[in-house]
Amino acid sequence: MEIKNATKENASDLAHLINLAGEGIPKYLWSSMAEEGQDPMDYGEMRASREEGGFSYRNARVCVEDAQVQGMIISYKQPDIYSTDDIDDYPDIVKPLILLESKAPGSWYINAIATFERYQGLGIARMLLKEAEERAVSEGVSELSLIVASENTRAKGLYEYLGYESVSSLPVVTYPGCLHGGEWLLMTRKL
Repeated sequence: MEIKNATKENASDLAHLINLAGEGIPKYLWSSMAEEGQDPMDYGEMRASREEGGFSYRNARVCVEDAQVQGMIISYKQPDIYSTDDIDDYPDIVKPLILLESKAPGSWYINAIATFERYQGLGIARMLLKEAEERAVSEGVSELSLIVASENTRAKGLYEYLGYESVSSLPVVTYPGCLHGGEWLLMTRKL
């Protein structure tokens, strides 16, 4: 297995993985953005193949073995000053996530991490998180942050095992296809 920059050819895999990481929120949002008759996942693939934007293949790292994408991570340094002045411009289901992100300014933020089900349990998430930690250290960042649903016990357990601690929470706003309820947990780990 190797971790490398995603390519435009990985866009379909990235769309599926970001939907897994995002608890179904991406597909839900893409369904209202897609053209009439367009599959929301095809719309997500189109977004992943863009050259710019937060959800672009250019911001993703993938774990690959035998030319097969097994997992991915999108991570980056949060702004030192994180403004939420435009919060009302966002859909209600993502507002809690934005508000929680804003509570960890300057941290290295794990925006999304996911492994295809058939590859889970092989240590891919740990490898991706370790690489994100190394990138954070190389950029002089001293804290990692991520958000997970409280009912996603498998992921939450992994993060706790790796030393992440819950520092804030907000209720999940449910939506059609919502995978987990409860609360969104902002978890951080000092480096």
